[in-house]
Amino acid sequence: MEQERRRLGVIAAASSYNTEEFTHNENLAHNAAAENAAPLLLCFGVHPQLPAVKKKEGNPFTETDLNDSVTLLQNIAEAGKIAAIGECGFDLYNSEFKETEKTQDALFAAHLEIAVKYGLPVVLHVRRAMHKIFAAEKELSKCKAVIFHSWSGTLEEARSLLRRGINAYFSFGNTIMLNHKQAIHCCSSLPIERLLTETDAPFQPRRSEKLSTWADLPLILMAAAELRSESGGKIEVGELERRIEENFRNAFAMDYN
Repeated sequence: MEQERRRLGVIAAASSYNTEEFTHNENLAHNAAAENAAPLLLCFGVHPQLPAVKKKEGNPFTETDLNDSVTLLQNIAEAGKIAAIGECGFDLYNSEFKETEKTQDALFAAHLEIAVKYGLPVVLHVRRAMHKIFAAEKELSKCKAVIFHSWSGTLEEARSLLRRGINAYFSFGNTIMLNHKQAIHCCSSLPIERLLTETDAPFQPRRSEKLSTWADLPLILMAAAELRSESGGKIEVGELERRIEENFRNAFAMDYN
């Protein structure tokens, strides 16, 4: 089973406004291909927290930074170097992030425009900003797929996005083992064809652990299978893993053996 998992695709996301981080992940992808390791799908996007982080460091995210990052994303997408755009989205978790809301608005609009233009899925980071997502439903419905990283919304919000014609997938990680009741409810109740799993490594670690790793995935899968079985939709771990792999391929338009 472990050897099978190592054949599955994984995502490497660069969340910056310059080429350094993307180039690093691009080299990782080349090395993985040379070693016949798991396919490494590259993403690129300006993380919504970045403007606030730069401001806190005394290096404000300027209009030039914004324009340069959008140009970089445009060039990478046009060259066919990425499989998805993200993480992008909104983070309005605290006052520091809220102060950069207008910059987040501009970045999000640019990310979606490029995603639609080049037929790429988007990977979204959304914290306390679901109203922003629903406000952008027209643009999101044009995207090839919309992957909600570490879904933190409600079950009704997820269902509403699907009813509005958005090709949405909802990803869950260690939060379903950390008593996050909303994540648990959604993971157990959403249509199985809309589920994805993740680690968000090295973030969102399990209890007593400092970091999350690839090795957490089997535990996340077992927890998800148990949750779905408890809600009346009994499913074996192996079958859930197969279905999630199928969802992954569909979301990222993958075709590999």
